[in-house]
Amino acid sequence: MEFIDLSPKATEIAACAQSLLATRGYNGFSYADISEAVHISKASIHFHFPSKAELVQTVLRRYREQGREGLVALEKQVTDPLARLHAYTGYWEACIREGTSPFCICAMLGSELSAIPDAVADEVRGHFLDLATWLTALLAQGAAQGIFRLRANPQAEAMALMATVHGGMLAARVYGDPDVFATIVQQGVSQLLAPVHQH
Repeated sequence: MEFIDLSPKATEIAACAQSLLATRGYNGFSYADISEAVHISKASIHFHFPSKAELVQTVLRRYREQGREGLVALEKQVTDPLARLHAYTGYWEACIREGTSPFCICAMLGSELSAIPDAVADEVRGHFLDLATWLTALLAQGAAQGIFRLRANPQAEAMALMATVHGGMLAARVYGDPDVFATIVQQGVSQLLAPVHQH
């Protein structure tokens, strides 16, 4: 999938939409909210993105592309599977702590799946597939190296870990405490570790 090249104003609109998605979900914002935030008329937003579905689809495509680029960079920089896993969970811990991206927009939209357009839902499913594939390979590699001791097959463990990470985001939001995310995720990761790697 080619990276979507947007004009500066369209990029600003997309960034605003992404922020609104993370806090309100698909059905919790309108073009009026974006208009107010980026000081542009609703007609101008429609010029760049004729429909809300197209806008959110563009946001998700860019989000997925950035996510894939981030994981590829991580693969190059970090060889140890456990360190790689910590880098992934640490990224979200920092995002939640700093409030820069307090919730994965695909996890947010996943909870709205029955109430969002099919084209948007397809991008959400694609994101989860990308992440599950990456985590499955990571856990299989770590298990082969004796770092992880998996209780189930790598795919099932990857799904459980994704649920832990997204559940941790939800709990941090409910309790208003970023430390809750770290506690939940650390517990989830520690359960994957072979005894020699447990601290």
